[in-house]
Amino acid sequence: MACRYCYEAPGAMDMTLETAQKALAACATGANCGIIFFGGEPLLMQGRIWEIIDALEGERPREPRQFHYKVTTNGLLLDEAFLERAKACRLHVAMSHDGVAEAHDAHRVMPGGRASSLAAASSRAASSLAAASSRAASSRAVGTFDVLKPKLEMLLRYQPYAPIMLTVNPDTVKYFETSVRWLQSMGVQYVIASLNYAGAWEDAHVKRLKRECEALARWHLGNYRRERKIYFSPFDKRMATHIFTGRGVSCQLGKRQISVGADGTLYPCVQFVGRREYAIGHVDTGLDEARREEIYCRNEAEKPTCAECALNGRCHNKCGCMNLQTTGSLDALPPLLCEYERIIFPIADRLADTLYKERNPLFIHRHYNPMFPVMSFLEDMGG
Repeated sequence: MACRYCYEAPGAMDMTLETAQKALAACATGANCGIIFFGGEPLLMQGRIWEIIDALEGERPREPRQFHYKVTTNGLLLDEAFLERAKACRLHVAMSHDGVAEAHDAHRVMPGGRASSLAAASSRAASSLAAASSRAASSRAVGTFDVLKPKLEMLLRYQPYAPIMLTVNPDTVKYFETSVRWLQSMGVQYVIASLNYAGAWEDAHVKRLKRECEALARWHLGNYRRERKIYFSPFDKRMATHIFTGRGVSCQLGKRQISVGADGTLYPCVQFVGRREYAIGHVDTGLDEARREEIYCRNEAEKPTCAECALNGRCHNKCGCMNLQTTGSLDALPPLLCEYERIIFPIADRLADTLYKERNPLFIHRHYNPMFPVMSFLEDMGG
């Protein structure tokens, strides 16, 4: 695809199985290890994904670690065969989708003339992609909403809790509430919504963003009262910081996750890949612990503009990927972040206070019971 807000530069570089195996040897530590496949579009290399998983699972009798697998995809190459195999090996699938057609097709597009050529690379996806391509001239971008709607339905049949990643842009903010409601109507139970902080946001867009957030708060209050168990990250994640100070604030850059470039260079997170000045090692030489610690400490350092802010310690000002993508530096924040956090935190806090005062069962269960995910799953399965 050619999503207009994507941070990945066009181009192709494929990781070899040998590089992947070296990366695991260099970075996989602890009793539990999560492995995330990302790109570009990772399903263009399904064969490599299965090679890596099969190699690890084949070693299980001798391998003391428990591996967990996840992939985030644009959804174009999802099919029954992939999802069957993903279910068998516990590969959790997340899908990017921006909601209603007006929002989704504004940015999540195929470049002109490319839809049919990409389809040829996957016979299983050929008919739907070629159909989308034929509806537009070769010089015009092709929206992907129509192609992806049945893919989303298929994914949710196999993985009802699959996270859906929604990005809000200045020109699509007016569809924010409508898009989230549409995803819920499709059966989505886990919405990760974020802003395109690098977009051309103006005052009118920010004002509309506030109205959309207020409308979404009323919608989410209704979900809790009706015990509809949809997770909506802009509120549920922030409500957690209202209840338990410090939860989920730091991204632990370079500590919690290591990203591996196709050439084997190691980086502190996905949006750093390709920026050699932030490299923290290589699969052939291992992690450079001194460099890793230096970047971590730099990211954790107090931002000068945050010292007197009442939201410091709760907001997302230490997301290294976001800061780097939007400002080019770990040390500077995108101005929109501060505006957004000052909008959404009071709304999320009011929502949490209302639900707590009501002693809402779903709210109490979700935010105060550490066993909620397991118990909720068993309940949904009828156990």
